[in-house]
Amino acid sequence: MREQYMRTGDGFLIVFSVTDKASFEHVDRFHQLILRVKDRESFPMVLVANKVDLVHLRKVTTEQGREMAAKHSITYIETSAKDPPMNVDKAFHELVRVIRQEIPEKSQKKKKKKAKWRGDRSTGSHRLRCVIL
Repeated sequence: MREQYMRTGDGFLIVFSVTDKASFEHVDRFHQLILRVKDRESFPMVLVANKVDLVHLRKVTTEQGREMAAKHSITYIETSAKDPPMNVDKAFHELVRVIRQEIPEKSQKKKKKKAKWRGDRSTGSHRLRCVIL
């Protein structure tokens, strides 16, 4: 079921909790799974650290998050879903930006096949998926 869910996404947020080291340790596995399912060497993804408001419970540092994102050549954003939410919208906007960067590349590759990119450029209607660890 998870792989079918991944097949239909145009981009992914890989979300882990900074208060749960185990969730952070699953990032590598999910990153590789997405690439395997998509049969690509790279794909639009953003690494999202959540619960950064819980400073006293933090187990994953900002530097560790940045290093993980750099290792996979993806963007890193820290968020908090607590009221008021911090950077939650920014994470989704960044993912759409990363997806749109892929559009010219996809269009050039598929021009010969006369296939079209499924996302609507004017409305930004892309299939976004979250992998929450």
